[in-house]
Amino acid sequence: MFRILIADRCTVVEKEDVDLSPILSLGEATVCDLLTPAELRARAESADALICNKAVVDRALIEACPRLKYVGLFATGYNNVDLAAADERGVTVCNVPGYSTHSVAQQVFAFLLAWATSLPAYDRTVHSGEWCRSAAFTYLTQPMTEIRGKTLGVFGYGAIGRTVAKLGDAFGMRILVHTRTAPKDCPYELVGREELFRRSDVLTLHCPLNEGTRDLVNRGTLSLMKPTALLINTSRGGVVVEEDLRDALERGVIAGAGIDVVREEPMREDNPLLGAPHCLFTPHTAWATIEARRRLVTMVAENLAAFQEGRPVHVVNHPR
Repeated sequence: MFRILIADRCTVVEKEDVDLSPILSLGEATVCDLLTPAELRARAESADALICNKAVVDRALIEACPRLKYVGLFATGYNNVDLAAADERGVTVCNVPGYSTHSVAQQVFAFLLAWATSLPAYDRTVHSGEWCRSAAFTYLTQPMTEIRGKTLGVFGYGAIGRTVAKLGDAFGMRILVHTRTAPKDCPYELVGREELFRRSDVLTLHCPLNEGTRDLVNRGTLSLMKPTALLINTSRGGVVVEEDLRDALERGVIAGAGIDVVREEPMREDNPLLGAPHCLFTPHTAWATIEARRRLVTMVAENLAAFQEGRPVHVVNHPR
């Protein structure tokens, strides 16, 4: 019997809103929520396949699991897996690209529109009774602006970056794109990194975390931005120097930030951005609409089935 361990269930399923049966049907499955490293090792020792989200699959774990042949990720990113160790032990590692493209793009515009309309602030004033006490039918205590005609800077032009650019175009925004390799089919203006920071009214990040993007947003790059600009990060927390962003928000170097990811997750109580002015947060949920999570489970099951049939897809390593 092919044995499957599903870890990190609670990061994908909330109150049974997502059905795991497409994966469960592919073998003798054990389902767990978050596990300590010791618990994960004990549960995975007899598994042929490990399905997880952010659980750390390091060399020690891989070497402790003699039956392990496959690691499937509830994610696109795979920096939690030691690919070199997987290669050496002949373990195939597969991710799920593209499942959350529209969800993340939607979240970018949730941040953008909340900033443009001051919606969270107005909501707080109404609940506090300010509208009930108003002599006029309306009051204009919070700034609002149209996004039409504003410049949207898109850092990274993968599937999400392209979708965000297209949405911004539909809103009548001017689109600037910075990407490592110039695409052949980009209908928007391509600019260098510094020019993107200087010209953007809204700068949204859609890049992987690597040595070229780590600490991308720092005191120097923030100083290039307009004092009226909004920064949105739905990519990886490590691309932002959080102390520098807090300082920029406090000093009015930029107008605001929409943040879905931080360097250490869950967020630590001493995170520099916690309590920062004009900083709107979501807890790494940009990817997690119900549609995206159901799509994710389907694709994870399809990846595992393809592996079992000897035709693996979405392989991110080179197993021996």
